[in-house]
Amino acid sequence: MMNEQSKKNYLTCEKKWIFYVLMAIAGFFGSYTYILKGHIFCNAQTGNLLVMGIALGNGNLTKATYYLLPIFSYILGTFISEIAPNPIKRRFYIRWDTVLIMIEMLIVLFLGFIPNSAPVQISQIAITFIAAMQYNTFRQAEGLPMATTIATNHIRQIGVALAKELKRRKSDNKSHRKLLIQHTAMPIAFIIGAATGSLFCHLFEGKAIWATLIPFSIIFIRLLYADLCIEKDRIHTKPCGH
Repeated sequence: MMNEQSKKNYLTCEKKWIFYVLMAIAGFFGSYTYILKGHIFCNAQTGNLLVMGIALGNGNLTKATYYLLPIFSYILGTFISEIAPNPIKRRFYIRWDTVLIMIEMLIVLFLGFIPNSAPVQISQIAITFIAAMQYNTFRQAEGLPMATTIATNHIRQIGVALAKELKRRKSDNKSHRKLLIQHTAMPIAFIIGAATGSLFCHLFEGKAIWATLIPFSIIFIRLLYADLCIEKDRIHTKPCGH
């Protein structure tokens, strides 16, 4: 268990609350693309690989080729999030994490202006792109590996923690309970975001995505303040997991 002093050494971009908020936004995005943009999920690419394989098995090469678009968009997002951090820190003295949130806000703002009659692929590829960057950027919450766009690993970790609860029922070692709480909070945040997204999509249709600008703005202001003020002397410190 880490003491209180070590906890204070974590960067603002590693704080748990930021991961919870980003996870809720991911749930919102999931509702948005599923309800309004082609009934698909853009936060990860396993589903696209699956349907591409099915299309190939059915001999539908055109449909299979289509799924290369979101896959390449995801690869591009990951690529950019790998090469951008150091040049940005050297030139602007702010972190890539902060710039990424600003990029996500700009893309969200753009998507809200797209008419409902526009091809759904525009929104699909855009959200796939920012989901890849976010997944590859925000990796650990105060030392704990976390994903902010998908919930599968968190659900797996809940099962692991419950198994440890059984194994350690007669032991004084209850360190797994902290992990259980944190990994349980992430799917809950995702569900809350998805439920909110569903409600807003039915009320506001395409402009519903603008609702995510509120939590994004809170994160952006907090990260920017940290970069320019309270963590100015730690600008070259890498977050855990990088």
